[in-house]
Amino acid sequence: MCSLSAAADGPADNNPQTVRRVPKLGIEVPADKRAALEEQLGGFDQAISRLRLRTDPLTRDLLPDVEVYYKAASWALKYQEFFDPKEIDVAFALIKEGMTRAEQLDQKKPLWPEQTGLVVRGYVSKIDGSVQPYGLVIPKSYSDKGPRVRCDIWFHGRGETLSELNFINGRRTSIGEYAPADTIVLHPYGRYCNAAKFAGEIDALEALDAVQKHYRIDEDRISVRGFSMGGASAWQFATHYTDRWFAANPGAGFSETPDFLKTFQKETLNPTWWEQKLWHWYDCTDWAANLYNLPTIAYSGEEDSQKQAADIMAEALKKEGITLTHIIAPKTKHSIHKDSKVEIEKRMASIAAKGRQPIPTRVTFVTHSLRYNRNKWVGVDELDSHWEPARVTAYFDAKQHRVMLWTKNVSALTVDFPAGSAPFNFDQDVTLSINDGQHGRGAGRVQSDRSWRMQLHRSGSDWKIGPRPAEPNITRKTHGLQGPIDDAFMDSFIFVRPTGKARSEAMDKWSKAELERAIEHWRRHFRGDARVKDDKDITDADIASANLVLWGDPASNSVMGRVAGELPIQWNEKAIAVKAADAPQPRGTFDNENHALILIAPNPLNRKRYVVLNSSFTFRDYAYLNNARQVPMLPDWAVVDLRTPPNTVWPGKIVDAGFFDEKWRLKKEH
Repeated sequence: MCSLSAAADGPADNNPQTVRRVPKLGIEVPADKRAALEEQLGGFDQAISRLRLRTDPLTRDLLPDVEVYYKAASWALKYQEFFDPKEIDVAFALIKEGMTRAEQLDQKKPLWPEQTGLVVRGYVSKIDGSVQPYGLVIPKSYSDKGPRVRCDIWFHGRGETLSELNFINGRRTSIGEYAPADTIVLHPYGRYCNAAKFAGEIDALEALDAVQKHYRIDEDRISVRGFSMGGASAWQFATHYTDRWFAANPGAGFSETPDFLKTFQKETLNPTWWEQKLWHWYDCTDWAANLYNLPTIAYSGEEDSQKQAADIMAEALKKEGITLTHIIAPKTKHSIHKDSKVEIEKRMASIAAKGRQPIPTRVTFVTHSLRYNRNKWVGVDELDSHWEPARVTAYFDAKQHRVMLWTKNVSALTVDFPAGSAPFNFDQDVTLSINDGQHGRGAGRVQSDRSWRMQLHRSGSDWKIGPRPAEPNITRKTHGLQGPIDDAFMDSFIFVRPTGKARSEAMDKWSKAELERAIEHWRRHFRGDARVKDDKDITDADIASANLVLWGDPASNSVMGRVAGELPIQWNEKAIAVKAADAPQPRGTFDNENHALILIAPNPLNRKRYVVLNSSFTFRDYAYLNNARQVPMLPDWAVVDLRTPPNTVWPGKIVDAGFFDEKWRLKKEH
């Protein structure tokens, strides 16, 4: 039986007034060892700097595989993240390995890309330009000239001391829970300890992209697996990215927020109305119907309190007519029983032999946000209302040349059979039926590459074929531009620092403190250096390539001053006016002396990117203590009363907050 340590969180971590630091500060490094580390890191940094001057494709491709070793050792030293004296020796070992790689790359003779067994690699993230590590288990049978191979993604458990140094050391010394034959196992770092959510979610996807670039991966045989917090990650990826995997194998962990915190954490919850809506983002119970298209094997120990995750998913799946395969190890607590591992591997191998079914006859797709807008051959382009359940059930009948769709809370969608996959013949139009209404005997025929694509949008109660016509001065919520605030930090962003003076001393002090906190906590919890630029230094290239996070007010931040008049909430020289365009009176007016505006919206300077006012990711220190708390805490906008100081939950007193509608306009009410 393999025992894994459970998370240490419990009722002691239920008091927002007494929040311990995560990660904790590590030990002091003895002076002699600090001096030796600094000397070796200095030489390592010089070697990397020389490599950065080179422009050949090999160096550009492989330099992140070197840089992750430097980051691991240097950050542990710089930020006091050695948590045990033995880790200091690990740092020396990683510097040595990294220097060896640097020398090999300098000679253009890198050996690690051909290595089998345990391999550590890295990539540069699109989010903040940081280098991030990932681990691999490469089977001895692998050859870059051989057939494409299966890939299992294994998500790690909670580890509050899982620095880059400790992660890399684990990935160079331990195979992990599973290493199936002829299978590459990808161990994403997930940007530390967040259950592969937010930037951690993007990390896993970017790491997979890197693996697919460097190795021959069979796209139809990629699975998501994990245990404990890693089980939570696997549930999340299974229900939100369903069409990418051949199977899911979550173990323990959590699958939603409210019931888990009540059951496991013994926490009394008192959420705001918008928090409850935002739970829909990561509550996998709300997305359970998507597993209709994904073989899923859950695992729990009989005596593990985290069995709750699979039990509540079983209830949600039962409502969809699906019986969850749930392997339960008798008399077992928080560990994976050896007999269960045998049974799980047998079932996974059987599913892998068939592989993913890319074009199933039936697709069931549920979403609550256009962040996740497709499953198999169905894509949702517009919703009636975000954070309400949206659903598409789709069938095709190849013999009848017919596609049938049933929708709820969907106002535009796309049916897309890519090249080579359309199940219809060339000589007959495809008939389209949507919500029991007949459409589309003129919907077109299969193209010569065997593709067929159809867009539809609803106008009133009628569905029309084709994309929605452009509307003057209207920007709709679309995939990747749908909010809420936390969504801005799942792609490239820049913190824009004000260089002027705010309209009030309270605003000036608060925004500067919140910016400094945002920089520090991005590093501490999402393991990157946030890009920060003064407002006067923002370029057209920045506006084109990144979400701009503007700190201060329209008087202190020149970029905010440029866009303030075109945002859905007006912030002028007198006050913050929260008023819907078609409402006779504001729902609230808040003076500039004591209030600040937090907001996300399309950037008026580039409506393909976001602009954010005065916020980084919205969960704070209290949420660090339990991963199920790490959910969005603010919707699309909020007004903060600065007379209440920030705390471990909120950036101040939230006196009003809400969502924008599907056209990025202020709603009249909740």
